[in-house]
Amino acid sequence: MSDESSPPQEQVTETSTAKSAFPFRPGKAVVLFAVCMGMLIGIGFFTFGYGKGASYLSNNPQTCANCHVMQSHMDSWQQSSHHAVAVCNDCHLPHYFLGKWVTKADNGFFHSLAFTMGNFKDPIQIKPRNKRVTQNACIHCHQDLVHPLLPDVRGQDMLSCVHCHTSVGHAER
Repeated sequence: MSDESSPPQEQVTETSTAKSAFPFRPGKAVVLFAVCMGMLIGIGFFTFGYGKGASYLSNNPQTCANCHVMQSHMDSWQQSSHHAVAVCNDCHLPHYFLGKWVTKADNGFFHSLAFTMGNFKDPIQIKPRNKRVTQNACIHCHQDLVHPLLPDVRGQDMLSCVHCHTSVGHAER
């Protein structure tokens, strides 16, 4: 007996099964991008761990000496008049939340890049942006004392505090 009324059986081929099991086949560019991103993230995690990155989120001054080129700065700070009242973050970071973390990230990235590549001046030179941060830190802590020295109009120049007080934060420099 022949079953002519039943629909014809579909032929199952390897290609139709493969298409239904995985409908999207990534192109070579997508795979290459994913591999590169994975390597970049992996290298980033390794570098963060190897460079003791989590310690830079603290307020511990010893963190600044993780890098051997900073040891002389740490030693001179320990001999300074501010050793008992201020740590690195007090003078080298803004005193408001967002500014502190943006500056930490910015400095952290560029310091690690410079120290890794070896392209920094010795002795280390402070950048103009960080000079402004330090100047603002002096004013923040000594506002009552320096208020008469501040410019009359906001944004005008004033003499840098460290121009006269060179060894306050780092003695014997």
